[in-house]
Amino acid sequence: MRFLTAGESHGPQLTAIVEGLPSQLELGVHDIDPWLALRQSGYGRGRRMQIETDQVQIMSGVRSGKTTGAPVALVVPNKDYRNWIEIMNPEDDGVIRKKALTKARPGHADLAGGIKYGHKDLRDVLERASARETTMRVATGAIALKMLADVGVQGINFVQSMLDIESQVEFSWDALEAVENSLVRCPDPEASARIVAAVDQAKKDGDTIGGVLEIRFRGLPVGLGSSMHWDRKLDGRIAAAVMGTQAVKGVEIGHGFATTRVPGSKVHDAIYRNEHRGYYRVSNGAGGLEAGMTNGEELIVRAALKPIATLMTPLPTVDVVSKEPADAARERSDTTAVPAAGVILQCVIGWVLAEALLEKFGGDTMPEIQQRVEEYRKYTLEY
Repeated sequence: MRFLTAGESHGPQLTAIVEGLPSQLELGVHDIDPWLALRQSGYGRGRRMQIETDQVQIMSGVRSGKTTGAPVALVVPNKDYRNWIEIMNPEDDGVIRKKALTKARPGHADLAGGIKYGHKDLRDVLERASARETTMRVATGAIALKMLADVGVQGINFVQSMLDIESQVEFSWDALEAVENSLVRCPDPEASARIVAAVDQAKKDGDTIGGVLEIRFRGLPVGLGSSMHWDRKLDGRIAAAVMGTQAVKGVEIGHGFATTRVPGSKVHDAIYRNEHRGYYRVSNGAGGLEAGMTNGEELIVRAALKPIATLMTPLPTVDVVSKEPADAARERSDTTAVPAAGVILQCVIGWVLAEALLEKFGGDTMPEIQQRVEEYRKYTLEY
């Protein structure tokens, strides 16, 4: 199973092609659009989210509400394109393009990409490097999440902290409603209120804010992934998907970095068994992964999202045309995208898990996969 995306931030549309989906997966725009809406939500988002109301168009691979086994083509139009038609025109019509960006923003792809690809108008870099690209990773991930849900796997994402404000509420799967009701997707109401105030202050200061996100999945079969080759280890593949998301600068699974501060007896999860649960743990420092494979416990992934690079109070930079000192360019942007990033990361991790599910169980149709997963769960319980 694989996908490719194409499209620019201010181009006519964003496109994805998904190949390798099993047939007979029940799928419609109602399975994707709610995730696109969640991606656009969250306190601290900018004016672009008021312009766009992302809705997917399924162009192929689905008929009568079910996948056919053919490649699925997805399109999300950019409504803002009507204001950028001349600027983003792919034809060489002799017109000098407006809104050239030459003052590279620290922390963005501008300068390194300009040097790499030989562009002096850094818009040719930023248009694709923009987090607008994650729209299609959410769309494709929503399909993966639907596949996982159909075999009994559930996920959740929430904000653990922003700045020095940390949720003090112990995680519970019953917290989903609190997360959805929070402006910043934080399960702690007091922390949520403080974060909202911090976002307001950052906006006044022309600054931006990052944070730590937590994504969890439960119901995963034992043995997804592999310990046999480095590039098949599921923790490495998850880390790559998370780190491949714009602005993510760190990732940990389970207790992660905290495991370096205590001895092994305080780190590893003792194994127990009874006839009703099979094998289980009472702790989960491993975060559901051991030696690159799921172990039956909840998958716990945390990611560090840096503050957005576009600042309304810009940092010093250099104009790549004049070579003179300048203030960094200001593009329309968010004060923070942390709440939205949790939605994105749940989708990209979901894609990796769905890939691993197909690798483990195979099958050309969704009913085949569901039957094999059910039989395997019985085997796991009896093992």
